[in-house]
Amino acid sequence: MTSIAPLIAGIELGGTKCIALLGTGPDDVRAQRTVPTTDPETTLTAIEAALDAWTFDAIGVASFGPLQLDPAAADFGAVTATTKPGWTGTDLVRRLERRYRRPIGFQTDVNGAALAEARWGAAQGLTTHAYITIGTGVGVGLIAGGQPVQGAAHGEAGHMRVPRAPGDDFAGWCRFHGDCVEGLISGPALAERFGCPGDRLPQDGPQWELFVHDLGGLLHNLVTVAAPERIAIGGGVIAARAHLFPRLRARLADSLGGYGSLAGYTDTLEARLGPPGLGTMAGPLGALATGMRAVGS
Repeated sequence: MTSIAPLIAGIELGGTKCIALLGTGPDDVRAQRTVPTTDPETTLTAIEAALDAWTFDAIGVASFGPLQLDPAAADFGAVTATTKPGWTGTDLVRRLERRYRRPIGFQTDVNGAALAEARWGAAQGLTTHAYITIGTGVGVGLIAGGQPVQGAAHGEAGHMRVPRAPGDDFAGWCRFHGDCVEGLISGPALAERFGCPGDRLPQDGPQWELFVHDLGGLLHNLVTVAAPERIAIGGGVIAARAHLFPRLRARLADSLGGYGSLAGYTDTLEARLGPPGLGTMAGPLGALATGMRAVGS
């Protein structure tokens, strides 16, 4: 007997835009709507207007964070202290539960994208892999044993500190940590650091040397901690800059230095480090994957 996949209303909440889509996977997207991310009420009302016209079995929310992912917490389902103005404390899950009375899956946007990569993309068949997004913020989704890694809270590897390049004295954009990775290479950080938006920087400009240096520090730390079988890097800042991947691989190989159990890791970086297999749809499809987990699919 052929099983019927559940129909999911996926909501990817991003720092710049939000995407709502209805479907069961990349080959079955039945509707999609994009709205700008402004204040919470305006943004969520626009998303709900799309969902009100759809019929679905469950909802998947994959959102920028930080988020409260502990179901036992009083503020479960909410955005916690974030750099996004006006969004701290915004209730997401309970608002949607009250309106739609459907099962809801809730995850960070990067964990959602990583789950989608495992289900439909370049991480199929892998148990330990990572997804990094570089856009309005920097986030890292890490999957181990097929499950998102979470301790007392979800990880914030995008806010790790890395060694600075000699002579680089940029104070950093992050209002919490200054020159953490997000404070150095996110879209707003690049605009503040170099005086123009990242999408207007020349493709071969010297500014990308600093970008590769700083992202290379994050990659070094991620590999030495978890040695992911694959690392996908997506998001608006890098989506149109595939030429940076060879430089990132070279930087990471040099940084790892052929050490110990990672000696052979650098020989396979061409396959291990690259763009998401789902391309720019990794994030929106991450919301679908998150919703499917809510109904055990």
